[in-house]
Amino acid sequence: MHRRRRTVALTALALVVTTLAAAGAAAPRGQEGGGGLTAAVGTVGSGVSGLAGAAWPFVDGDDPDGGEGAGDDGPAGPVTLAFAGDVHFEGVLSALPGRRGATLGPLARELRAADVAVVNLEGAVTTRGRPASKELEVASNRYWFRHPPSALRVLERSGVDVASLANNHGADYGVRGLRDALAADAASPVALVGVGRDHTEAFAPECFSVRGTDVAVLAADSSPRESRDDTWAVAPGTGAGLAAARDASAPRLLAAVRAAAAVDDVVVVYLHWGEEGRGCPTGLQRDLAAALAEAGADVVVGTHAHVLQGAGGLGGPDGTYVSYGLGNFAWYHGRQGETGVLTLRVERGRVVDDRWTPGVIPLAGGVPERVTGRRAAEERTAWRALRGCTDLEPGPGAARDRRALAASAPQPAGLPAYSSRIAPITAATARRMRSSHDPATCPTPLRDLRLLTMSYVDFAGRARTGEMVVHREVARDVVSVFADLYAARWPLRRMVLVDEYAGSDDRSMAADNTSGYNCRRVAGQTSWSDHAYGKAVDLNPVENPYVTPGGVLPPAGRRFVDVDRSPGARVPRGVIRRGDVVTRAFARIGWEWGGAWAAPDYQHFSAP
Repeated sequence: MHRRRRTVALTALALVVTTLAAAGAAAPRGQEGGGGLTAAVGTVGSGVSGLAGAAWPFVDGDDPDGGEGAGDDGPAGPVTLAFAGDVHFEGVLSALPGRRGATLGPLARELRAADVAVVNLEGAVTTRGRPASKELEVASNRYWFRHPPSALRVLERSGVDVASLANNHGADYGVRGLRDALAADAASPVALVGVGRDHTEAFAPECFSVRGTDVAVLAADSSPRESRDDTWAVAPGTGAGLAAARDASAPRLLAAVRAAAAVDDVVVVYLHWGEEGRGCPTGLQRDLAAALAEAGADVVVGTHAHVLQGAGGLGGPDGTYVSYGLGNFAWYHGRQGETGVLTLRVERGRVVDDRWTPGVIPLAGGVPERVTGRRAAEERTAWRALRGCTDLEPGPGAARDRRALAASAPQPAGLPAYSSRIAPITAATARRMRSSHDPATCPTPLRDLRLLTMSYVDFAGRARTGEMVVHREVARDVVSVFADLYAARWPLRRMVLVDEYAGSDDRSMAADNTSGYNCRRVAGQTSWSDHAYGKAVDLNPVENPYVTPGGVLPPAGRRFVDVDRSPGARVPRGVIRRGDVVTRAFARIGWEWGGAWAAPDYQHFSAP
């Protein structure tokens, strides 16, 4: 692989950074961002803009009007690209840069195996300076992250080729931190993108030539701005700063992508975008992804939400591959611990395979651990299911993951085979459902409902047969979910129609009954519940209560309110936690877990 910078030659960069540092050292205290830096940058900027006819300066013999690139007959060979999410070296990770031979853990193998690997480096690369102003951020939510330049050696040993600094922590230590980052970039084989001494450099791509295929990697910050300081959104005349694209028009980023697409075979854009804690893309993410695709981006990936978001094709099989959220990767806590490495195989500018290698961050934080076996197959399937709220097409590797999940299904020892039946609502069943269904007022007619008869395992480990009514459109998916729970011997207290409790949701919950259809309103509201449409299921309500500002439902669930439900936590039997077999099974069919809501309804799963 041959790496080509489209900014300035490495020797020139080192010289300019030295000049900048000297200018900063000579400046009076409190004036680090003043004229010394701007004047020095101006010298570089004039050189950048002085190359007539080129989108960026070309070095190492590159010719903007010739050589390998988009104008040739096509790339000579396939390229593998690997992406991981947010990385920083705070908390339990702070000692990692000083540890001999340290890497980002077992999943670094996936990064090293790729031709080009990219991560987001969440913080300034410096040991100096003062925390920057974040006056636009709520005081209680202000954080400042930084890493020593030696952190880049950890990335290098882990196989990382490019790290984006275009994020809401890249300028945490102001101009001095940016100077140090640029100096570290000049001295490291790991390229920092989305940052520069001027807007031209900040939006310039890092370029690679792999088996005759030219790859360009750009980055920009699209997260909410935390300060008015120019370092957070570099523009002509502002000096050093981060590349930013906070609306779908994003003129500088789109211009940079168009210029790269004119000369490179594969254009990658790494963004910091989305809403923290939200598993579905925002409107801005969707609009910006579409604009980048139209401008010529082949791959668009991003982070910032701290949770995984969906991935797939935008605009058909030959369109742009988009991964909306890669989550945390190496992080100071594991409260949002689901993570992994996304590997793409690209041929002639088209993504022909996508592979998700799942991992989990320990609850105390640190580098991710690899997930293996049946759980890995389940995690890959759950990751695929995140596409449900994105309008993206399935990735090219989806069929392979479905086959792997089926092949890994365990056979529970000592239990009969799982049994299920899907049946229309007969007259006899309709008579049984008089408490839960009123044909005159309910929004879902009986003809659209189905009676499920399914095996389940009770709390004594015995095989039982239960009943549940759901909408016909989701019947097969629900049956497959309970097949997973049966195979894992995940226990249910009971599974009967809510009509056994005269259609009373309160009585059904108090009995710890797992149920589906019930024609009722949302608690305390006039709108219909998802249960009234047959597209919601409640499991073990006592162990998994609904926690509202006004109390806990059912009341017997109070003792389970404070249970740690984070990934990997040890929980009592029948308790649902994040990342367990229950949440993974429902995520596989694209359903949402109420346990992630602001007022958590731990028992509840519903279709989108």
